[in-house]
Amino acid sequence: MAQAETANGGESGTGSFLPNFCGIRMVFALVITAELLAVLLTLAGAHSLNGFSTELSMRSLMIQWIALLGTALLCLARPRLARLSSAMAGVAAWLLILCVSLVTALGALWLLHEPLTSSRSLALLVESLAISAIVTALLLRYLYMQHLWRVQVEAESEARFQALQSRIRPHFLFNSMNTIANLTRADPKLAEEVVQDLSDLFRASLSDSQRRSTLGDELDLVRGYLRIESQRLGDRLRVVWDLEELPEQAALPALILQPLLENAVYHGIETSSGPGTIHVSGRYRRNRVNISIRNTLPQRGTTGKRREGNAMALENTRQRLQGFFHDESQLTIGEVDGEYQVRVVFPYPWSP
Repeated sequence: MAQAETANGGESGTGSFLPNFCGIRMVFALVITAELLAVLLTLAGAHSLNGFSTELSMRSLMIQWIALLGTALLCLARPRLARLSSAMAGVAAWLLILCVSLVTALGALWLLHEPLTSSRSLALLVESLAISAIVTALLLRYLYMQHLWRVQVEAESEARFQALQSRIRPHFLFNSMNTIANLTRADPKLAEEVVQDLSDLFRASLSDSQRRSTLGDELDLVRGYLRIESQRLGDRLRVVWDLEELPEQAALPALILQPLLENAVYHGIETSSGPGTIHVSGRYRRNRVNISIRNTLPQRGTTGKRREGNAMALENTRQRLQGFFHDESQLTIGEVDGEYQVRVVFPYPWSP
């Protein structure tokens, strides 16, 4: 295995491809996998149904002991393995599981009062070590390939973020500066607030792509952006907020919601000949945060003109969410009751 120096989000900045074996989900997945392996091996060696349940019970007991003991030792050894290269960590984990298999097999023989020199004992030892060696090698190979895939996803996500940083539309900056110039004479205090909102927006757009934001910070950024656009568009823009008790400390990729609101303004409000409305709603149910953004659309046949070209920005956001939450988030789009809706769903609490 080649050494991989880039860490995924679940490795706390280390280069190891090994996941967190201390997590409940990982332990549950390994228990299920071990049981499936026991069933497969029992079926492969069964010549009839006689004694099938007994053989399955014995194999399940032994394989589950190996899986649980190995998982516990990998959990305890995680800090040391994290300091090794991917190749060395893989070899160490492989040898550790082989040692667990050997000790478990010897323990089973001791409980059965089987002499170590008998042919049955030697067959059990060889079978246990061979199966453990092959299955563990395949599992480590899978984990390593998954690690490489996550590294690639993170690299693509960073590239998308860099593109996002440079895509703040020039017309938005130009219009914002005109708004500030007009407010400077009419309402200096309000002009100062708009400047602050604009600086917050650009500070977020120029931040490090690896920086994590929170739901509360992203909503504050969205409010600032909409305040700027409200000063520019006046009565043409109406914003309706419907946010229930949301976990504002929930982690999110930086600058993930503002582009969705920018699309709503650019494609829904600016193109309408009359006033338009943006609805921003949020719900937290069953450990899932649901953010919905709806905007009115220009009526067909009116002087308003629908713009095209927001698919790239939406796909950008979808890919960044999937890279951050490892495919446990959703971004859906569509028309609902004559309005365009973008819905973002992501888990909280979340531990990569």
